[in-house]
Amino acid sequence: MLHMRVISPEAQTGEVRDLLLDEPGATHVTVLPGVALQPAGDVVEADVTRESVDALLNALCELGIDRSGGVTLEAIDTSLSDASDAAEKAAPGDPSDAVIWDELVARTGEESRLSVSFQAFLTIACLLAAIGIITDSPVTVVGAMVLGPEFGPLAAIAVGAVLRRADLLRRGGLALAAGFPLAMVITALAAVAFDATGLLSTATLDDATQVDFIYQVGPFSFIVALLAGAAGMLALTSAKSASLVGVFISVTTVPAAAYASTALVEGRYAEAAGSALQLLVNLVGIVVAAGAVLLLSRRTAGRERVIRRLSAG
Repeated sequence: MLHMRVISPEAQTGEVRDLLLDEPGATHVTVLPGVALQPAGDVVEADVTRESVDALLNALCELGIDRSGGVTLEAIDTSLSDASDAAEKAAPGDPSDAVIWDELVARTGEESRLSVSFQAFLTIACLLAAIGIITDSPVTVVGAMVLGPEFGPLAAIAVGAVLRRADLLRRGGLALAAGFPLAMVITALAAVAFDATGLLSTATLDDATQVDFIYQVGPFSFIVALLAGAAGMLALTSAKSASLVGVFISVTTVPAAAYASTALVEGRYAEAAGSALQLLVNLVGIVVAAGAVLLLSRRTAGRERVIRRLSAG
C-alpha cells in the first residue's frame, strides 16, 4: 500500500474526505484541520492500495488539488491492519499490475536528466567495458553493463512518446545524444593511452574471442533488446526495480559504445561499425518494446482521462 497525504483548502476538504471514504481501496482516513501552513489548509491522509492510487490522483487533480494544495505519496513497507487487508481485497486488480502514471512520469523524468552523476556513471561503465574487452573478460563487461545508467533516458523517451510529453522526449534524447558521445571520446582517449603504454594493440583485440558478440549484430540482437525493453518497463511500472539489473545485463549498449571507441583507435573499422550498429539496434529495440508495454497498459487500464491530463502537463 501507499500512504497518501493531501493538503487541501478548507473549502474543498469535505470533497477530498468523501472521495477517500468512498474509495474501497482507501483506509485509515484521517483529517487534520488547519495544520497545513504552506500552502495553508487542512491535511487529509489515507493508506491506499496501489490499484486505487491512479484513479484517486485523477479525481484529486480534477478537483484542482494539485494547484490549490498538494498530493504526496510514499510507500508503506509494513502495515498490520485488518482494515488494510480488507482494502486490498476490495480493490479491483492486482497491485503488481497497477500503473501509477504520475509516479512513472516522475521517475523517468528524474532518471533521464543529463547530470554530472549520469555522465560519470556512463563514462566509468564504458571504461570498464573497454578494459573487459582488452583483457577478454566477460565478467568485467557484465559489470560495466550493470553500472550503465542508460535505461533511464530510454524509458523517458518511451513514456514521452506514449504520453506525447515533449519534455520527456527532449530530456531523454539529450542525455543519450550528449552522454554517449562524450563517454566514447573519453574511452577512445583512454585506448590511446593504453596503446602508448603497450597495454592495447591490434593483437590484443585479435585474442579477445570471449567478447566478440559485442560487434556481431544478428536477429537476436534486436530480439534481446525488445525483450529487455519490455522487461525494463514492466519493472518500472510494477515498482519491481530489482528486475532492472537483469535488464542491464541483457543489453549490449555500453559494451558496444566501448568497443566502437577502442576498435576505432586501433583502425578496426569494420568492428567499430558493427559495434555502433549494435548500439543503435539495442537503443531502438528497448524504446520500441518499452513503448509497446506502455500502450498495452494504457489500453488495459482504460484511463483515457489520466492520459489526456498527463499529456497536457
